[in-house]
Amino acid sequence: MSEAADVEEIESDVCVVGAGPAGLTLALLLLRSGLRVSVVERSRSHQREFRGEILQPGAMRILDQLGVLENARARGCHEHSRFRLLEQDRVLLDIDYRSLPAPYDHLLSIPQSHLLTELLLHCARFSGFRYVDGCRVGGLLRDDGGRVTGVTGDGHVFRAKVVVGADGRFSKVRRLAGIEAGRTEAFDQDVLWFKLRGARREAGHDVRVFRGAGTSPVLVYGSWPDNVQVGWTLPHKGYQEVARAGLGHIKAELARAVPAYAELIDDQITSLRDLSLLDVFSGRAERWAVDGLVLIGDAAHTHSPIGAQGINLAVQDAVVLHPVLVEAVRREDTGVESLSRFERLRAPDIAATMRLQGVQSKAMLSTGTFATRVRPRLAAVVRHTPLYRKILRTVAYGNPSIRVAEELFAL
Repeated sequence: MSEAADVEEIESDVCVVGAGPAGLTLALLLLRSGLRVSVVERSRSHQREFRGEILQPGAMRILDQLGVLENARARGCHEHSRFRLLEQDRVLLDIDYRSLPAPYDHLLSIPQSHLLTELLLHCARFSGFRYVDGCRVGGLLRDDGGRVTGVTGDGHVFRAKVVVGADGRFSKVRRLAGIEAGRTEAFDQDVLWFKLRGARREAGHDVRVFRGAGTSPVLVYGSWPDNVQVGWTLPHKGYQEVARAGLGHIKAELARAVPAYAELIDDQITSLRDLSLLDVFSGRAERWAVDGLVLIGDAAHTHSPIGAQGINLAVQDAVVLHPVLVEAVRREDTGVESLSRFERLRAPDIAATMRLQGVQSKAMLSTGTFATRVRPRLAAVVRHTPLYRKILRTVAYGNPSIRVAEELFAL
């Protein structure tokens, strides 16, 4: 058999590269609108560890509307009522989600694998859906005019009217398209992540950031089934210095910051391999579209984990892009001007989120008299004003006017 005969060709209206929350939510929306969709994912299984687990109310509402949330929740999750910034026994900030309207009056810690499994099951109900995992995209297909017409990778050719790069902050699709990532060092932090087993009882019902005297802030929240996720913030590129001090030093610093978990840290962190370093940066790609191709989610705009906005933004991106793609495909107009409408619609929301994360970063990481004495009193006063409710709604919902274009659903 010739080499060419070994290549499988798949044709669809839209080829989505990346099977994360953004890519699969978009795929489901397009399938329900009668389009043929192929999804290419480099990993062979989504049953792997993800650090991002927190769903904000805005994403919950959309996923519930799509019929995905209930069964994803049934696979296992934890609700969290509040976000709290603590310094020893002092509460510096207290954001209470229970003041929001039910049923989305909480944060939801849910393994991404639970959510992705449910999204895939919904997509698989459509005959126009093709899913290929374990496939690394290696190139873009273009016509004589330079328009992107598909992707190639690992013995597959995916031809499509539009390619969507939903493959994360280090997007291969973005790089192949020649689009600069636009990275900034606005947050100037790295995060050392790990999971502690059997600590759910101590985690309670809050997402908490602990800040101790002389220690960097540590994020802690309950993770299904009985674990906690822990993230220790470090100065950007400061991990090398910490690592040189040795594992014992790292464990002692963590135990000092979160003494309630000292015993579990000592028992379960046995080598540096038990820790994952997350390079925290924000950025916005120089453009989100070229002829025949559009970027979505972290491939288009990357954010700090502060405020747990990742999945929220990804799901809402899919909702905003959905009608843009349906119209582009139906009108057979997939040029850059048509696809760039997504960026024009979405860019103000992304800019607002980046500004808000900057404020949240200062609230979490700043030190001194104002941070430890004045800010708690100020926050207590603000909590009873319309400003507090506005900030909470912005964090929880993003742009509350974003809605699923159900009128485009054909199936």
